[in-house]
Amino acid sequence: MVIRAALVILAAWSVVGQSVTDLSSTRGEIAALIAASGAEVAVAWRPLDNKPGEEILINPDLRVHAASTMKVPVMIELFRQAAAGQIALDDEVVVTNQFTSIMDGSPYELSATEDSDGEIYRALGRKLSYRALVEASITVSSNLATNILIEHLGADKVQATVDTMGASGMQVLRGVEDQKAFDAGRSNTTTARGLLILLEAIGHGTAVSAEASAAMIEILKRQHFNDGIPAGLPVGTPVAHKTGSITRIHHDAGIVYAQRPYVLVILTRGIDEMAVSARLMADISRVIAGIGK
Repeated sequence: MVIRAALVILAAWSVVGQSVTDLSSTRGEIAALIAASGAEVAVAWRPLDNKPGEEILINPDLRVHAASTMKVPVMIELFRQAAAGQIALDDEVVVTNQFTSIMDGSPYELSATEDSDGEIYRALGRKLSYRALVEASITVSSNLATNILIEHLGADKVQATVDTMGASGMQVLRGVEDQKAFDAGRSNTTTARGLLILLEAIGHGTAVSAEASAAMIEILKRQHFNDGIPAGLPVGTPVAHKTGSITRIHHDAGIVYAQRPYVLVILTRGIDEMAVSARLMADISRVIAGIGK
């Protein structure tokens, strides 16, 4: 019995040791990819069933322009207000392309594009539901839909919810394309840790409620832009994620539903070509997917 117990303990320590070795090796591979890219990169990885210390954090508190990843907390706030009975997801609002600058209250318009805003832009003057707006905001990254949501929800309320969730690494100040605010250095920013916390809450079913979290996961799974994290995974691996990009900024953050689901956040700054930053994110994702194999 003593020998058997000793063997069990030895086996357990072997597994723990192997896990630590895997994470150290994986972190080294990722660090090499980042160094070769010449960019500033932040990575945060943690399994949804994480054990203490089982994580990879590289520059987790590096603050960068959030780009469209800020649409994740906007979605969370929409579901929070719906759960509180302040709105209903099927309520309809007028589609407009006039928004208010946080700098001086002056109006501004978006340069709507057919790529991401096509359906929403064609609905100008008509009404669309909050459900349709959040779908467009996440899946095709519509800035027009996002700004309409922020005008109705309130950026301050989005931020209050983020702070309550313990994810203050994400800072949502305003809608998209507020040029006066941008020129004054007032932009939405995020850290990898902030996005990690938000996505973990969604993945654990604690972002608003289990039902709301499940609905948000399904929206995130319908993401149209899949050249980052999903491109480094085995074909068919479900990923609930949100991308974001502006000049020399390219991010991807989501929940990977592998055999053992995990949250992965990759933020990049300083790469000129999106095809190159996408390939870097796919390479990092591929390395992460190999943990424990």
